[in-house]
Amino acid sequence: MNNFAGKLRLGVNIDHVATVRNARGGAYPDPVRAAKLAEEAGADGITAHLREDRRHITDPDIEGLMDALNVPLNFEMAATDEMQAIALRHKPHAVCIVPEKREEKTTEGGLEVAREENRLAHFIAPLRDAGCRVSIFIAADAKQIEAAHRIGAQVIELHTGAYCDFHAEGRFDESLAELEKMREMSAFAHSLGLEVHAGHGLTYETVKPVAAFPEVMELNIGHFLIGEAIFRGLTPAISEMRRLMDEARDGG
Repeated sequence: MNNFAGKLRLGVNIDHVATVRNARGGAYPDPVRAAKLAEEAGADGITAHLREDRRHITDPDIEGLMDALNVPLNFEMAATDEMQAIALRHKPHAVCIVPEKREEKTTEGGLEVAREENRLAHFIAPLRDAGCRVSIFIAADAKQIEAAHRIGAQVIELHTGAYCDFHAEGRFDESLAELEKMREMSAFAHSLGLEVHAGHGLTYETVKPVAAFPEVMELNIGHFLIGEAIFRGLTPAISEMRRLMDEARDGG
């Protein structure tokens, strides 16, 4: 089996620790503490999405993560001047540009790169110049992948939400079709020299087929792991995900 660049990395998104905290106010549970625990449990990176409305992660959380982490921070953000300024101030290891609508419960789809190619090219240039690895969160679509490559992104993250939703709804033919599309687009993106990541909605039931794609170098998983932590604890929840990813990568 061809790993291309070694072990499949796991990025743990700690947004929804902050969601629980913000539901009541105060300082507990602390997403920075969760991030450190995830790091100790074997996470290869931490993902946090600072939204315009600060519904979960807040500016002090980003500052705390930058100070506390020994693993890379993947800073998810919309393509706005405010978020660009925050990213340039902190200079995280990676920034992932995502679409964002105030009324959505969670990120609903991939970024429309082809339609905003010129604006996004200018937007990401200072981030790259500052040393951040720029990732674009997109659907498994050749047109969007080509546009991400043209604007100078180093990484794409494939939106796995449709695949996971179809699977959860028992629409297995559609789920398999979406999985095949992601498989093809992972190979296509890799052929262009892009590093390929994937994430959104992945669970223990859905992770292995995606983890088996040899071109995928990183999976970013959050909501499911934070939910599962309620029942088994964060460290065991992450350890089980890590086990399934490694098993898939090894052909199991």
